[in-house]
Amino acid sequence: MEINQISQSFLSLAQETRLRVFKILSEYGRDGLPAGEISKRLGIPHNTLSFHLNNLKSAGLVACRREGRSMIYAADTQAIESLIGFLQDNCCIYESAPASTCKPAKERP
Repeated sequence: MEINQISQSFLSLAQETRLRVFKILSEYGRDGLPAGEISKRLGIPHNTLSFHLNNLKSAGLVACRREGRSMIYAADTQAIESLIGFLQDNCCIYESAPASTCKPAKERP
């Protein structure tokens, strides 16, 4: 994942409603949820939810598929793993203590 994409992903998640949407979707994994159900759970209008879902899709955090008349949205778990990996890539690499919780000692320089 490139730094620009990572930046866009974090920017998207920095908004409260989008973070709440992503949290709900991450609970359902690849199965996802219909847009109407997300709207109902969060108590927000469909058009507001649509705006936020489109932002999450543009950031590469959410995928969408059609099932009959419903649009099903699901968190892109691979994208979030990439974000976490980005944050952990250099975590604690210069820490002198041997018991790092970020990276095993064998992975430090």
